[in-house]
Amino acid sequence: MNIGVLLDQAATAYGERTAFVFEGRERTWAESAARANALGHVLRAAGVGPGDRVGLYLQNCPEFIETMFATWKIGAVIVPLNATYTPDELDYHLTDCGASLVLTDGVGLPTVSKVARVPFVVAGEDGDLEGLLAAHRGVPLPAVDRAAEDVAWIGYTSGTTGRPKGAMNSHRALLAQAMSTLADVQRLETEHVTMHAAPLSHGSGYNAIAYTMKACTQVIHQRWGFDPALFCEQVERYRVTATFLVPTQINMIVNHPDARRRDLSSLEWIMYGGAPMYRDHQKRALEVLGPVLVQIFGQTESPMSGTVLRREEHDFGDDDPRAHSVGRPRVGNEIAILDHDDKPVARGGSGEICIRGATLMNGYWNRPEATAETLRGGWLHTGDVGKLDEHGYLHILDRLKDMIISGGLNVYPHEIEDVLTAHPGIAEACVIGIPDEKWGEAVHAVVVRADTALDPEMVLRHAREHLAGYKRPKSVEFVDALPKTSYGKIAKREVRARYWAHLDRVV
Repeated sequence: MNIGVLLDQAATAYGERTAFVFEGRERTWAESAARANALGHVLRAAGVGPGDRVGLYLQNCPEFIETMFATWKIGAVIVPLNATYTPDELDYHLTDCGASLVLTDGVGLPTVSKVARVPFVVAGEDGDLEGLLAAHRGVPLPAVDRAAEDVAWIGYTSGTTGRPKGAMNSHRALLAQAMSTLADVQRLETEHVTMHAAPLSHGSGYNAIAYTMKACTQVIHQRWGFDPALFCEQVERYRVTATFLVPTQINMIVNHPDARRRDLSSLEWIMYGGAPMYRDHQKRALEVLGPVLVQIFGQTESPMSGTVLRREEHDFGDDDPRAHSVGRPRVGNEIAILDHDDKPVARGGSGEICIRGATLMNGYWNRPEATAETLRGGWLHTGDVGKLDEHGYLHILDRLKDMIISGGLNVYPHEIEDVLTAHPGIAEACVIGIPDEKWGEAVHAVVVRADTALDPEMVLRHAREHLAGYKRPKSVEFVDALPKTSYGKIAKREVRARYWAHLDRVV
């Protein structure tokens, strides 16, 4: 079993159809498959063999996806790396996984050059990749046989609880994830046009497998960053059908005037995940974009594959609890809510969200103890607190590490943030626990204003109208912007750190 053959299969069946659109230029499936095969020979000539790790320190571009399939075909393992990593961060990841080679571009080259002990190949106009490919044009590249459980992708966790760990995703897991996407998230056909507007080093990279499996045209939004005006123009020009976005990107689109001026009627599915999307933001997006939202919940350890709230299920009214859920288990997966002893809790009770199914990682790279802890009992322990309702829909209450214990009561920040962001004067909110002599932790709200007239009392009054006393913020702080991770999530650990650092508490 080798998922690297998916690109060849697309080229065999649809060779002259457009595979990629990037910076106004098109590349067919036949052209892309030929480049990937040549790249496989380049990697072999550099000494890369089965099981070796290849780092992808690239901005979004067709070469990113071609390298994925080339690496897999020769039996090696991809290690996608965020294109904003500093030299220290890049050095950590490359050293941890023992990378044999790195593919980079002109933007990443200065950083890669500082990690000189790792050989690299440079894509782009100033790089050596095109010359290396030319030497192998037209040479067949048979796929190396791999076992279904052999590692294909090492995806590093975000590192919010310490140094990032490499989750080992197998050929089996990646294929199961792609098939699940096509079965119950985005029901694509070859004629559909898809877009990569989030980093290929993360969610968009996983989607590229499904899009290639169906031979859909893949528009690459731009090399890095997100431009809502360009997004709307590209959807209109290329008649984009499906994409994956994080909630921050959806909010940027909804708040941009082009979302109403441009023809976005071709959109059928906007898969979103990676961070919470508050109910009020969901409703605004549905009003502007139509019934196109599909919510997913998952982790790097089971990539994008926990649950799905389908398009049709976003129509639940506010009084239906399912409207506030992240949906039901995706095809091939099970969800359980377990207590501290790993025993199932009663339906409706809260506990740790655990996942079991074909998309689970093999474990963490070179971390047997962390693997045993996270995968104990055959379940992926996500570190998220949640509950299953009577219909089997999953409700995420918060991260275990983000839970606030105030006066002996458990307070879930996500619930409070959902209430706060429903206020028209609040653009974003981050709720944390801060040290308090009386309560142990006090609920504190850090708010980005949408209305400069908003004052703390208005926020507290809104909270009093919608939250029980122990859940209400005791204090409010206004900031111009909240820190974000490179994948668009609010960096809650960074927000919390300055309140706890003097107490030497791990946050």
